[in-house]
Amino acid sequence: MPNALIPVVTMLGLQISVLIAGTVLVENVFTLPGMGTLAYQALAQRDLIVVQNVALFFAAIVMGLNFAVDALYAVIDPRLKR
Repeated sequence: MPNALIPVVTMLGLQISVLIAGTVLVENVFTLPGMGTLAYQALAQRDLIVVQNVALFFAAIVMGLNFAVDALYAVIDPRLKR
């Protein structure tokens, strides 16, 4: 079972990262307020500081998610701690 869970956890981490990155498109298509809408409006108004901050926020979330996936590897298969 642990050998089969490692690819599943990897793909889940990658798919959640794609979902986070897709918020800009989804929020603009369905006119939902959120970080994606903020990024789109800031880009349209050429407000580079807000665009940088939103991109940094998204990048921090993706990095935290990747760290959580790597930590789950050690929990799933103790041999990978070394």
